[in-house]
Amino acid sequence: MTVPAEKSQSLDKRMDKYTVKFESREEDWGALDFQTKVSPNYRRAQIRYLGGGGTGMHNDPNVITPEHFTLSTMLLPAGCEGPLHIHHDVEEVFFVIQGAVTIIWEEDGVESERVIGARDMTYTPAGVYRGLRNHTDADCLMLVMLGSPKPQLPNYPPGSAMEKARKEAKGY
Repeated sequence: MTVPAEKSQSLDKRMDKYTVKFESREEDWGALDFQTKVSPNYRRAQIRYLGGGGTGMHNDPNVITPEHFTLSTMLLPAGCEGPLHIHHDVEEVFFVIQGAVTIIWEEDGVESERVIGARDMTYTPAGVYRGLRNHTDADCLMLVMLGSPKPQLPNYPPGSAMEKARKEAKGY
């Protein structure tokens, strides 16, 4: 069976629209810059592929517009961390590609931690505080997925320095 050339070209164009090459990605060290003003230990880079994730970078013209979830990678330098935060509207997945990281959950003042390494994953349901810490002396590269095409911005523990910084940050 011969496929008409126009149909093949149409499929090629659609596939090109939904294919993203690593070489076209940029490490965005500023997406969560307001956090580094609280502590330089919160330094990390988001590398977006599908949507803006939990950073609110939904107007990035260099990403695929998502329909159901977002996908990015996060580069977490040695000794750095992502502060405790909560997404009330979405679940979040952390999948380690390279390195290791400590994932932290907090609920009603009780914390639980798990160390995950390459090819390990933690799924966090909506409504659970989560954070992460690179406890190693090497960078950690993770895949991060959120279960909405445009997640609400996260919240931070009431009264925390991060909650205050978020309120002071423009557009966040």
